[in-house]
Amino acid sequence: MAKDVDGFREFVTGRMDGWRRTAYLLCGDWHAADDMVSAALTGLYRHWDRVSRMEHPDAYVRTSMLRAMLNERRRPWRRERTVEFLPERAADVPGADGVDQRLDVTALLAELPARRRAVLVLRFFCDLSVEQTAAELGCSTGTVKSQTFRALEALRARLGGTGLVAEEA
Repeated sequence: MAKDVDGFREFVTGRMDGWRRTAYLLCGDWHAADDMVSAALTGLYRHWDRVSRMEHPDAYVRTSMLRAMLNERRRPWRRERTVEFLPERAADVPGADGVDQRLDVTALLAELPARRRAVLVLRFFCDLSVEQTAAELGCSTGTVKSQTFRALEALRARLGGTGLVAEEA
């Protein structure tokens, strides 16, 4: 059976940026995110005839990226990471606080364990339900709920006093 190259190209074209952002939120590194997306696209192309008939082919790509991230984390060695020096904070630039806050949240997200980070990204960035997240991660809905709770608690604890997280009454 011949590959539907045009269908594959059409499917991938509008989704690349979203997949790349999702991968970045999962791993916290743009280069690793690009590697994750590339690995997912390789598998997607290889199995396109089957995946194109799925009800939710995006789920295949997200699952591939999740597996690539988790496999990388399981390796006994990790790739060296370069240290980026942040520029001085621009206090008088309009909107700079929003950028700083987004950077703070992204950095804190990267500190979470891989499974909790994956749950938050799938639930709140990809806007998946608890059931959909459980299906993509291959776990129960109770596990998704508990991991979501623990991850949000960790973020609240680290963001306390910054005004980024609403205080509970």
